[in-house]
Amino acid sequence: MKRIIFAALAATAMTTPTRTSELESLRHATEWINSPPLTAEGLRGKVVLVQFWTYSCVNWVRTLPYVRAWAEKYRDQGLVVIGVHSPEFGFEHQPANVRWASGNLRVDYPVAMDNDFAIWRAFGNQYWPALYLIDGKGRVRHRHFGEGDYVQSERVIQDLLAEAGSRGVAENLVSVTTPGAEAPADWDNLKSPETYLGTARSENRVSSDARLRLNEWALTGKWTVEKQPAVLGEANGRIAYRFHARDLNLVMTPGAGGRPVRFRVLLDGRAPGPSRGIDVDEQGNGAVGEPRMYQLIRQPGPIADRQFEIEFLDPGVEVFVFTFG
Repeated sequence: MKRIIFAALAATAMTTPTRTSELESLRHATEWINSPPLTAEGLRGKVVLVQFWTYSCVNWVRTLPYVRAWAEKYRDQGLVVIGVHSPEFGFEHQPANVRWASGNLRVDYPVAMDNDFAIWRAFGNQYWPALYLIDGKGRVRHRHFGEGDYVQSERVIQDLLAEAGSRGVAENLVSVTTPGAEAPADWDNLKSPETYLGTARSENRVSSDARLRLNEWALTGKWTVEKQPAVLGEANGRIAYRFHARDLNLVMTPGAGGRPVRFRVLLDGRAPGPSRGIDVDEQGNGAVGEPRMYQLIRQPGPIADRQFEIEFLDPGVEVFVFTFG
């Protein structure tokens, strides 16, 4: 679960909430995807699921199979699912990128782009992902922050639909498949934290990758470290990270003009082979073609401290954050 770290927004989120329904804030959406604009008045009598997300967030990606399934299962019984996209990184402000991500990730329910964080503030929200269930009278009746709690959340959906007058609400729970990056984390073996590379939140960076300790990382080559990303100025720049997790992901954007950036991944100095993620081949080759999260390592086991390295064969890549699962 990501917690917002922008001080001004966090302070605003803690102010006394308005007495009107939080759904009134939907009028402040900067753009709508998959739907014409939705309003509190138009949603009156409906059970509404609002989930705050930002598309490069692995914590949100792992909740998506459930939200997607609920939207499909309960749509005809009166549930309206709204994804409120409140962007973490600069590239996530761009409507074209959010539209692409919505299509690529099969988000087919309405999406309200919240580039100004107006909806976020109205809900007093502080997290990605965050789920709110709202009854037919516009009242928030259930909140959950982060991953998990799927059974309880679905039971609340069923109760609120029945309360709103929907007949024949099924009592069974959705059964979902979770391939690729949507698979739940291996929490028992997860010992590496989310790690930002930009100056705003960078931790555990060291000057050399010669003897990295667990959760330390280093840059080699001509890098410019900005507030959010580290930007590679010349080809053959590298990042090394000593981690302990089943999965290793890295949020990246391509070079200027969207030019793809080729890369090669090593695990303990060798090609990853069966430990490759979905975005590399067994030799560790891949390319940054879209601004998104890339799954680079998924180990079949056993899980131990491992040394990850990525070398970029072209300049221009921007790297933002490591996440693990």
